[in-house]
Amino acid sequence: MVGSLNYDHVVTVDQLPGRGQTVSGHGYISVPGGKGLNQAVTASRLGARVSMIGCLGDDTAGSSLRDVLTREGVGARTVRTVAGLPSGTALITVEKGGGNTIVVAAGANGDLGPQDVEAARGLIGPSSVVLAQLEVPLTAVEAVLRLARALGAVTVLNPSPVTGPLPRPLVALVDVLVPNETEALAMTGCPSPAEAAERLLAEGCAAVVVTLGENGALVAEPGRAQERVPTYPVDVVDTTAAGDAFCGALAASLAAGGGLIEAARRGCVAGAVATTVMGAVPSLPTSAQVDRLQFPGSRPPLVEK
Repeated sequence: MVGSLNYDHVVTVDQLPGRGQTVSGHGYISVPGGKGLNQAVTASRLGARVSMIGCLGDDTAGSSLRDVLTREGVGARTVRTVAGLPSGTALITVEKGGGNTIVVAAGANGDLGPQDVEAARGLIGPSSVVLAQLEVPLTAVEAVLRLARALGAVTVLNPSPVTGPLPRPLVALVDVLVPNETEALAMTGCPSPAEAAERLLAEGCAAVVVTLGENGALVAEPGRAQERVPTYPVDVVDTTAAGDAFCGALAASLAAGGGLIEAARRGCVAGAVATTVMGAVPSLPTSAQVDRLQFPGSRPPLVEK
């Protein structure tokens, strides 16, 4: 896993503020987050053996985030502490119904580079699944995808955040690209997720999974009809980490030998569970929670206290 580690500062409001508008908040929490950390913790909770490649600041938040990795069973030997820089920070506003706005200050995440990837060479092999996203420098992302491809690993890229096309050489290194609907349209200029997925396949991706929020996910592979994977109905509280839970679950399923459709199904369940709890890491599901929603039996309470 290569990516960001942040501390999230979350305020809940009735309605997201408009430009220049001040609104009253009803609650505040400070919790671990960051796309890389969220995805790593999800994969670990779902049974995968996970190591993290990333950077932390030499501050209290950095120490706390490293403790989270240890507590969650995520290998942190290749997480570097950067002297003189703060850890990554995200400012998140969540409205009723779960919608949000997020502003991220990279901090030490911005110092991640190819040298950190090279230091992790011994962790990657033919049975590995390497998952990355774009809250760290593109040079680091390209380096890990290139190394993983050379070592025979499966490469998965969550292109978030992104506002336009990715470099074609980078796309060609990706076995499974996992954008959300907005990102897929921004990357391709296409009017629909289905067309965007086909365009991305044509640009060199081996497979594309477009997440569609409450509409599930769309799986596209060369030479096969696209398949829509449904999501699961839950009471939505906060959507902040839903996409990260999807990606972590998908990677864990692939690492366990599952096919892409099954991995996407598992991702949809994990993403749904993650919307039922406020905050990023606190919302990430366990295997028991995912199984309970995917295979309902007696349906005990979804959220474990």
